[in-house]
Amino acid sequence: MRQVYEEQILAWFEQFHAIPEVSWKEFKTTQAIASILDNLGVTYRSFSDVTGIVAEVGEGEEVIAVRAEIDALWQEVDGVWQGNHSCGHDAIISMVLGSLLYLKDQPLTKKVRFIFQPAEEKGNGSIAMIERGAVDHVSHLFGIHLRPVEELPMGRVSASIHHGAAIFLEGKVFGEDAHGARPHQGKNAIDVIFALQQFVKSIYFSPFEAYSAKLTKIIAGGESLNIIPGSAEFAIDVRAQKNEMLEKLKDKIDTGLTNLSNLYGVNIEWKWSDFTPGAEVSPEAEAIAEEAIRHTVGDEALALPVITSGSDDFHFYTIKNPKLKASMIGVGADLQPGLHHPKMDFNKSALDIGARILAETLVRA
Repeated sequence: MRQVYEEQILAWFEQFHAIPEVSWKEFKTTQAIASILDNLGVTYRSFSDVTGIVAEVGEGEEVIAVRAEIDALWQEVDGVWQGNHSCGHDAIISMVLGSLLYLKDQPLTKKVRFIFQPAEEKGNGSIAMIERGAVDHVSHLFGIHLRPVEELPMGRVSASIHHGAAIFLEGKVFGEDAHGARPHQGKNAIDVIFALQQFVKSIYFSPFEAYSAKLTKIIAGGESLNIIPGSAEFAIDVRAQKNEMLEKLKDKIDTGLTNLSNLYGVNIEWKWSDFTPGAEVSPEAEAIAEEAIRHTVGDEALALPVITSGSDDFHFYTIKNPKLKASMIGVGADLQPGLHHPKMDFNKSALDIGARILAETLVRA
């Protein structure tokens, strides 16, 4: 039976890999999941206003849940812009459906809820699911994700992924254009941008804390090379391992932008967006996943927790529901060259491993 299940999980992966859809537009993906659930005889509910599905098996008062993100990235692949599952969400859908396959005919004394969530890459799909009751009455929540080879090699599995927090800033400098021969008559936005770059690179907190801030977009000037631009657009990527440190970084940058505005006599407007919180891992949920890993693939396969500066909106579930006990399992799959690389690839035998570990975790929770 295991071989049959493994072949089915791989077939699902190939199916989802062939229909990558970006955030909030996962229409074919949602329909494919619904069709699979229909064939399995599993009850579910979809939504009229957003993509995604919530399914459930089992009986009882207690509710355990697992989240699978279903969106793809929009990315240039071999010179063509297209949807691309370079973050491995096609693998995650398949592993979560695989865990359902392993569980659906077992006598369960609790309900197990399967959350197929849209728009993880936008950082707010989890909010939509929370607002639609996806984690109502849930005591434990689990996630799963393939990890790059430098974090976990094939055959090693971690009971938790400690993602960092992230937020992004978009802004614009409003100065005054000037003729290239008369710079004193204008207010050069490029001067402000250079000062901003120096300011961002000189933000210092304790070296025992993990954090970073860097400019990721600068747009200034036009076709006329004899005009000193008075306006410029910019963006900043801000990250920290802890949510508290991210707030300190954000406050520091707000103050710096205000000071630069005053120093150069220009107006600077900015807004923060796409906040994704850092992980709040439950020791209890992590311990349950550890035991499931040991039971399924042996003690030698258990790896230390993964600590990464990458972010995931999975952690909104716990930020919005502090009593929820949650952990995300990291699966080694010899994934190379890396997540979000247009040619990302991995060892497909990891899919069944992830599905079996996840099923065992949900039974033990």
